[in-house]
This record gives sequence, structure tokens and C-alpha cells, in this order.
Amino acid sequence: MVIHVVMPGDTAWTLSRRYGVSMESIVETNRLQDIPHLVVGQALVIPTTETAYAVRPGDSLWSIARRFGTSVQAIARLNNISNSALIYPGMVLRIPQGTDIYGSIEVNGYIEPSTAENERRIMAEVGRYLTYVSPFSYQVNPDGSLTSINDTAILSAAAENRVAPMMVITNFRNGNFDSNLAHTILSQEQVQQTLMDNVIRTMGQKGYRSLNIDFERIPPEDRQLYNNFLRRVMDRMRPQGYLVSTALAPKPEDLQTGAWHGAHDYRAHGEIVDFSIIMTYEWGWSGGPPFAVAPINLVRDVIEFAASVMPSRKIMMGIPLYGYDWTLPYTPGGRWARRISPQQAIALAARYNTSIRFNEQYQSPFFNYTADDGSRHEVWFEDARSVDAKFRLVNEFNLRGVSYWVLGQQFPQNWAVLDDRFEIVKLA
Repeated sequence: MVIHVVMPGDTAWTLSRRYGVSMESIVETNRLQDIPHLVVGQALVIPTTETAYAVRPGDSLWSIARRFGTSVQAIARLNNISNSALIYPGMVLRIPQGTDIYGSIEVNGYIEPSTAENERRIMAEVGRYLTYVSPFSYQVNPDGSLTSINDTAILSAAAENRVAPMMVITNFRNGNFDSNLAHTILSQEQVQQTLMDNVIRTMGQKGYRSLNIDFERIPPEDRQLYNNFLRRVMDRMRPQGYLVSTALAPKPEDLQTGAWHGAHDYRAHGEIVDFSIIMTYEWGWSGGPPFAVAPINLVRDVIEFAASVMPSRKIMMGIPLYGYDWTLPYTPGGRWARRISPQQAIALAARYNTSIRFNEQYQSPFFNYTADDGSRHEVWFEDARSVDAKFRLVNEFNLRGVSYWVLGQQFPQNWAVLDDRFEIVKLA
């Protein structure tokens, strides 16, 4: 595939002629039937038998050919190169389709239970791209019992699509992660034993293959209690053959204070559990000022730190499948931004005839518009370019994979780029 940024005058027909593919394939890959017209600045995925690659310092045709699973002769012929030494950094080469660029990764997707029909539709659309699906969530109670969810349809659809279900347990209560509840669980070994009895029973009855522990807003002083809890979990889960993962707040250094970050000990998690999902998103959040949800420079800072204290193959990088629409001017404590999918963002830009811009530092698209009621808005979201930048980071640090929050947000370009860049590991 090729990522094409729409210019004035572009249409699906002219792009089909330019790239030598059918107009229907461009429309279907990008779900263009969902928007009234192309938007200047919109990133399209063009399905083609070629890949575009920008030469990097130190590259040679031999190293590029080896990376893409093709031959030096095939690249030279396609690009009319007579002297293989005359390539330079920044030069864009056409690469004939070979194997996946970056190799194999695992992919997780969190899903919020809704209706059986909607859950089956989501899994039918994206199940082939997933290693795990994680229904969110089983909530723990102070006595070690679990507040269950209706995950029957999700688990059935997961089996049909060869996706391994991952059970998620949280200290979520009354609309937020509960610090007192976390402390109650972590400070009482008997409650932990009861909790694990219930988790193992549920996993066995429902066919879960893995456990994800998403405890957030843990009191920082409970950092070691949390590590000890994870060790006890592994002692119970490993003999059963289950994988165990944790969800970690993003931080660029070993912060040991703060409700969200202090108790998450990256080094210890890297030693104890099978892998961790780092939630590298929500820099731009609904209650804050307009900003990129997952700016690549800040994501990189977190991944660099994580890879310095834990095995990179135990790291799954979080990726958002959404953006936010802020009403301007932003006022602290005022109106919260609404969450929108990337496809909804493009439809908004088309409706209000505004161009999409791209912040190179953050590797994130954004735009402004004035609504029918006269209110001014700013939208930040994800597109093919922004996720491709994140995939390059996954490859650079040799990470285990990626984890999406949250399935059900329409973002067809993401799945096309993911499928082109990686081979998805299937455990089921």
C-alpha cells in the first residue's frame, strides 16, 4: 500500500489512474462512501502491489531488498536505477511487494460490551487483525469477588475469528478507578487468594487464554504491595498455562509519586509478568486543552524509558482509535471535548469544507471548523500517517506489539496499514 495525502483536484478516479488500481478498491479501503467528498490533507491508503520507502542514512539497495523480502535487481528495475550506489537519504523508492516490512507482532484490542449484534459486527470487521480481544472489564470487589460482564457474544465471535480472549480485571468503581479499593485488595493476602480463585474459575469456564490486570490510581506508597500481588498472581497463573499482562500509565522516567504513575514499577513488571500494555495515549484528553491524543515525540519518550528497564519483547504500545472535538475557546473546568472516530473527523472536515493539517512534531492530523451554531472547534485525531509513525517505533524498538483502545471506532486506514506492515500472530 501507499499513503497518499489528498491535494486540490484529487478524486478517487484520478488517483486510480495515477496508481494503476481500481477506483472501487480505493473507495472500499478508505470507506469513502461514508464521506461526501475527499478533503484536502486527508491521508488515503492506496492498495497497490508496491510500497513506497524513503531511503535512510546507511541504507544500500542490498539492505533494503533484504528488509522487504525482494531482490536488488527488482528494486533497480522498478526505479530505473542503473548505478546502485546512487541512492541517497530521503530518496523515495518504489518497492515491489514482498513480505511484510516489519515481521510479526501481537495485537490486542480492548472492547466495551454493547449489544451482541454490534460486538459480532466489530469482530467480523477487525478480528483477522487481532491476537487478543479484551472485554472491558471485570471489576474487583473488596471481598475478592468479581462484578461480571456479559461477554458471551464477544467470546463466541473471538473463537470464530481465531482471536484469543484476554480477561481484564480492574479496580474500577462508581465511574472511576478507586484508590481505596486498590489498597484493600493489595494489602490483604486472603482477599487476593479469593480474587485469584474467582479469576481462575471464570477463565476456565469461559475459555479466556490470558489475564490483563488494569489497576490504576493505586496509592504510590502501595508500589511494592502491587509488585508482591503480581508475584502471587504469577504463582497461581503460570501452572495453569495462562499469560498475564498489566496495563501501565505512560511515563518517561521512573516517577514514584502521583496517583496515576507512582505505583507502576516498569522494571518490576518487566521481571514479573509476561508482558505489559503501556497506555501511550490521552495526552490530549476530553477535559484538557486541544492537543494530539498520542503525539509521537512523547510516545517515543515513554517507549525509550520502558525499553531501558524492561525487555522490549514484553512491551505492547497503546494506540488510540479515536480523537477529540474541542469547542473553543477552551476553559479549564468547562465543556469537555467529545470523542470521535477518525472517520467521523474526516466527515466533519468534509461537511464544513476545511482542510486537514498535519503537525510534523507530533505526527498527528488536526483541523479547525466553525459549526452551524457559530461555535468554533478544534479536532485532533489519528490517520494513516500517524499510525504508520507509531508502527515504525514498534519496529525500531522491537516491541512485542500494539494494543488498541477502543474497538468499534471506525478507522479503516489503521487496519490497512497494520496489515501491510506486519504479520499478525494468532494464538487461537
